[in-house]
Amino acid sequence: MGNNAFLTRFIPLRWRKSVPVVNHVALNGAIGIGTPLRPALTLKSLNPVLERAFTRKGLAAVAISINSPGGSPVQSALIHARIRELAEENKVPVLVFCEDVAASGGYWLACAGDEVYADESSVVGSIGVISAGFGFVEAIRKLGVERRVHTAGENKSMLDPFKPERPEDVEHLLSLQADIHSAFKALVKARRGARLTGDEREIFSGAFWSGRQALARGLVDGIGHMHQVLKARFGDKLVLRTVQPHQGWGLKRLGFASQATDIAGNTLEALETRALWSRFGL
Repeated sequence: MGNNAFLTRFIPLRWRKSVPVVNHVALNGAIGIGTPLRPALTLKSLNPVLERAFTRKGLAAVAISINSPGGSPVQSALIHARIRELAEENKVPVLVFCEDVAASGGYWLACAGDEVYADESSVVGSIGVISAGFGFVEAIRKLGVERRVHTAGENKSMLDPFKPERPEDVEHLLSLQADIHSAFKALVKARRGARLTGDEREIFSGAFWSGRQALARGLVDGIGHMHQVLKARFGDKLVLRTVQPHQGWGLKRLGFASQATDIAGNTLEALETRALWSRFGL
């Protein structure tokens, strides 16, 4: 055995030039909406992880797994843009793998991939914008509760759930949604291009599909799981490294609120997150 071969035995596998290395980042949860036990997906929380994932020299690719029902369109756009920026700066291909759900903002993130894969039963799509709430006008009237609101600016209390809904407020909301929807559609068209098939009105209707149905419409490039696809692409010597956020110790890491006053806010966030997941039967 030559000296080089002898020394190679003691070099960690991931440092050998002949061994392909893929960094993996998991994007799990609602976007911009956190719960006590699961932090929100935001650019601020993800940027350090993304930077570490993309900046290792000699990467074969970065794999991103997505399990998200959506959430904030702004955070979706920011995270997507940062992934593309890092991929282009470091000349690293991005392979995205949809898990249970990559819908709405989750699909916005999936579009950051140069290639997108899904399971047959993944929920994919929901390219639309939604705003949901409740009206409590009759409820507080029956309880004998008087709503008192004082504003500087006639539209400051727009869409207040304890006041009667005004047609002009709804019209304004719909105009905002139309702008966000246009941006979403433009991004999908730019990223998926000629791969999109079928009627655009259907694709951008807000509907969602199984993995195979999404494949037929060009929303994903193939059916397959992360390890299966990566090994077929890079071989059995592949080294797959999951890049995780650094976490400190303490009550916050364990999911406890730092103050008793956080409980109500955390409960509302948890309910909103639950509503996002339940739209897709989960």
